[in-house]
This record gives sequence, C-alpha cells and structure tokens, in this order.
Amino acid sequence: MEQGAATPKVFGVLAEFGSAQDLSRACESVRDAGFTRWDAHSPFPVHGLERAMGLRRSRVPVVVGVMALIGGAGAMLLQWWVSAVEYPLVIAGKPLFSWQAYIPITFEVAVLFGALGAVLGMLHFNRLPRWHHPLFRSPRFARATDDGFFLTIEAADPKFAAEKTPEWLRELGATHVEVAEE
Repeated sequence: MEQGAATPKVFGVLAEFGSAQDLSRACESVRDAGFTRWDAHSPFPVHGLERAMGLRRSRVPVVVGVMALIGGAGAMLLQWWVSAVEYPLVIAGKPLFSWQAYIPITFEVAVLFGALGAVLGMLHFNRLPRWHHPLFRSPRFARATDDGFFLTIEAADPKFAAEKTPEWLRELGATHVEVAEE
C-alpha cells in the first residue's frame, strides 16, 4: 500500500442465500439479534419478508393525507379570497362565497398535492436520490435482479462487528459472504 493512500471504509457485509426461504429465515435471525441498519434484496417480492424483517407500516400515506389536506384547504382558501375579498362581484345573485362551485377545483388540487406528497415522501423515506451505492461494486450483487437473494448489514449498525458478523451470517446459511467497501 502506498504511503498516504487512504484505506477503504467498510460499508458493511453482503451475504448471499440460496433461496427465498433461506433469506426469510436469515432476516428473522438478524431482526431477533437486534440489528437496525440492514436490508434484504430479492429479484421478486417474497411473501412475508417484511414481517420477517420487522418492518413498520410505511409513513408515506400520512404524508399523502397531510399534503392532500393542505392542497384542498389552500385551494378553497384561494378561491374564497379571490371571490369574496379581493374581487367581490355578485354574479347572477349568488353569494360571494358559493362553496359548491369550488368543489371540483378543491378536489383536483387536493389530488395534485397528494400525488406530490407521495413522490416526495417516497424519495425522502428511501433516502433517494443516491446516485451510487457501495453494493454496486460487487459483481455478485448484480444477481439480485435475476436469481440472487442477498442480505446486507451496514457497518454503521451498533451491533456490527467486523470479524463476528460475517462469520455469524455464514452460520445462518449464507452461501457467500463478502465485505462491501464505500
């Protein structure tokens, strides 16, 4: 190693499993061991994997609901302000604030804000955009979109131990374990 060259920082451990069932059992063990910074990667949805991982319900629907309410209230407020405060014109004998006529616009703006909330919430909670991930350096990880089942435990996890974690993953049935670097 050259003098002054920085040693690569460890991102975590990547473990490959032979089947979806093996991955699911390993996820249960990792969850029960108390790890908090880890993930499972599969080429297709595995029924029950989110339960095996101990994942909570998504917070995206809350963001969507709040954004839809903000959008709907903002649309109704804007229409009220324009017709009753800023330009108060009596047309065809209707009251200045005729809320029934504002329902279509209010609904459409609520849907628009809800959709924006869904996209922005998903990006935020998934920590995206991330243009490069350390796992992409592993040639084996390319199989995660074809026929590979992987589990990663990040080095940032408080329970991570550089020597013990890879060995423990082998004991769980991993067919291949490698250290992923930043």
